[in-house]
Amino acid sequence: MTTLIEPPTSPVEAAPRKRVPAITGAGAQRALLVTARWVGAFAGALALFGILLMIKGANPLDAYAAMFRLAFGQQTSIDEIFIRMAPLVLGALAVAVPARAGLTNVGGEGQIIIGGVAACGATRLLGEDLPGGVLIIGMLLAAVLAGALWAGIAAALRLFAGVNEAISTLLLNFVALNVLLYLIYQSWRESPTGQPATAELVDGAKLPLLTASSRINVGIVIALVLTVLVAVVLTRTRWGFQVSVAGGNAEAARRAGLNVPKLVLSALMIGGALAGVAGMIIFAGTEYKLRDSFGYQIGYTAFLVCWLARQRPFPILLGAFLMATLSVAKDSLQLDSQIPGYAIYVLTALILMAVLGFTTPRKAKV
Repeated sequence: MTTLIEPPTSPVEAAPRKRVPAITGAGAQRALLVTARWVGAFAGALALFGILLMIKGANPLDAYAAMFRLAFGQQTSIDEIFIRMAPLVLGALAVAVPARAGLTNVGGEGQIIIGGVAACGATRLLGEDLPGGVLIIGMLLAAVLAGALWAGIAAALRLFAGVNEAISTLLLNFVALNVLLYLIYQSWRESPTGQPATAELVDGAKLPLLTASSRINVGIVIALVLTVLVAVVLTRTRWGFQVSVAGGNAEAARRAGLNVPKLVLSALMIGGALAGVAGMIIFAGTEYKLRDSFGYQIGYTAFLVCWLARQRPFPILLGAFLMATLSVAKDSLQLDSQIPGYAIYVLTALILMAVLGFTTPRKAKV
């Protein structure tokens, strides 16, 4: 009797098949609940701000309609949204990367300023006769290095002196501002009798526009590419995993053999480098010179964007778009509703508190 011998099972067939999780009723219900919480949080913030508008004698519906028309009713406003969005994205990423390591980087404002200063210094060092592409690359490299080193100061203070990075990065913002003021009032000042500012950047070194019919420069492309890169590094690389472990439990990470000081230093320096790129984009894409208002409040707004997105790279894009839209639409409050433009910061605060307060998952009570 002939015995049939079955062929050996191939490794692919022998390997256990991964089960693809199906979307169950409970999962769909949870997704609807999360969506409802976010919608409710935004609706609640708008309702509260509407009450404040009524107290001031303005019609909330008319005010919101005017803000929407100003932000999206014309091409120049839409361009402005994306122009303002780019540095906000990079400034928020500068907070998100150290946050993964359990660090609080409040120094985006100063790192952005230093990045702009380094970009300007690179053009002065290299000279204006070089091709524009060479100058742009030089500015970018200088901004990355300067931002990383500026954040590295806070990392060194934490590692060797025990200074909390939230305090050191915040105080370094004022140091960076004074460096900027010294340069524009002294050695880099364009004219002793004019406004305190540097000479305007040559046209060849300005960031190119995406299209001839818009004002949007390639800064938004740089921001999008770096967002994808940061997301991949944090979720798909060994370094990203180690940083997450160190941020979750530093003592456990040490016992597992991880070099926690090195991870802390690298996370903060990478964050500073991202903020430095934001400063370069502001300098070479919109401002074209250093002045006393360079990068004003962008770092602090980016910090709020990061917290609004819960330190996640892709949601940062949505948060930055929202904040950029509000900053463009705020002029309609004063023009159409006779409400001071800075009232938009009240709406921003209400949105932030509502989102953080009503969309945070609740822990089950024991």
